[in-house]
Amino acid sequence: MTTAKENVIVTGGGAAGFFTAINCAQLHPDCPVTILEKSNKLLAKVKISGGGRCNVTNACFDNDELVKNYTRGEKELRNVFSRFNTTDTIKWFEERGVKLKTEEDGRIFPESNSSDSIVNCLLSEAKKSGVKIKTGIDIEEIIINDDKTFTLKEKSGGVFTCHKLMIATGGNANAKAYDWLRKLGHTIIKPIPSLFTFNIPANSITKLMGVSVPNAKVSLAGTKIKTEGALLITHWGMSGPAILKASAWGARKLNELNYNFSVIINWLPQFSVNSLADEILNLKKHNGAKIILNYYPLELPKRLWEYFLHKAEIKSGSRWADLSKKQNHSLLNILLNDAYNVKGKTTFKEEFVTCGGVSLKEIDFGTMQSKIIPNLYFSGEVIDVDGLTGGFNFQNAWSTAWIAAKNIISS
Repeated sequence: MTTAKENVIVTGGGAAGFFTAINCAQLHPDCPVTILEKSNKLLAKVKISGGGRCNVTNACFDNDELVKNYTRGEKELRNVFSRFNTTDTIKWFEERGVKLKTEEDGRIFPESNSSDSIVNCLLSEAKKSGVKIKTGIDIEEIIINDDKTFTLKEKSGGVFTCHKLMIATGGNANAKAYDWLRKLGHTIIKPIPSLFTFNIPANSITKLMGVSVPNAKVSLAGTKIKTEGALLITHWGMSGPAILKASAWGARKLNELNYNFSVIINWLPQFSVNSLADEILNLKKHNGAKIILNYYPLELPKRLWEYFLHKAEIKSGSRWADLSKKQNHSLLNILLNDAYNVKGKTTFKEEFVTCGGVSLKEIDFGTMQSKIIPNLYFSGEVIDVDGLTGGFNFQNAWSTAWIAAKNIISS
């Protein structure tokens, strides 16, 4: 039985912190649980994620497939998801009155299309469970006492003590943000951004901002990284799932390159070189009198098609029959092997994801307890786990938090 003397402090008022605190309080009602949040905002990333709709998780119910969506932590998450996965997440929220829906691409959102449904659920459950919440608490030092309890000192001079400590502070691309964990003896894998868009300055394609294609293949030059998915042209470069996935898989390599690299776009991955060449040959033979700009049975937005023709030096009034061998070759290369020089990246304020954090080797994923310091636990993005876009990072938060909550107090 839990003794009333044991208490838990959770540092971090985000998804992982709240889910840990709530489940800990509900599983161990005799144990006082307190959340300490550095800022004055609770569940900030939950609030803004998914364009304000909150992409709760992803409809990937096969754990073997689910773990493939994590660029770091795949091996460790196999153990985690065997005990709390997508199905459990859906059940948890729906049992608490939050109805969820699955969209065509597999992303799962609240039926309300508002992140407030998730935020309010977590706040309500925390209140009902007796979780205490304190904001504006900036912890600068953690002291391990002789009896293996903890003393937390904040910059303003305040002091907190606890028997069990959960670190759920989320990811941070600033390495100094992990200094207090290093002082405890934990190894911090260099934190760098993941899930970012590509900046392509001074390139005319940015004039097509807002244009998108439903499926493109993205390759990072000099690497084996290839991704597919929707691609969006922005006023600064390129974004969309295909780009974000490439940024996640290439996070460390691209950081080493200081975000100066080449990206190659296959705008029509459904075609091979030969099949697309045959398609164009047929257009020349059977539709030679038609204007290339206006007649093209290819799944591309017209503004993008016009851009490609200009890039291939094909005049807007040209007919298919007028297409020269040089223009034909140039057009094929643009459609299937279009290269752009990337110089820089863009992340989205509080919605960014971090590659790096507490070393996976120093955490027992059966309990989420530190292998170095007894009674110290971790959940969420503070550990060196990051997933692709589509709800996978939240699933990591829910799952690791639930396991920690289940094990943080000995019953």
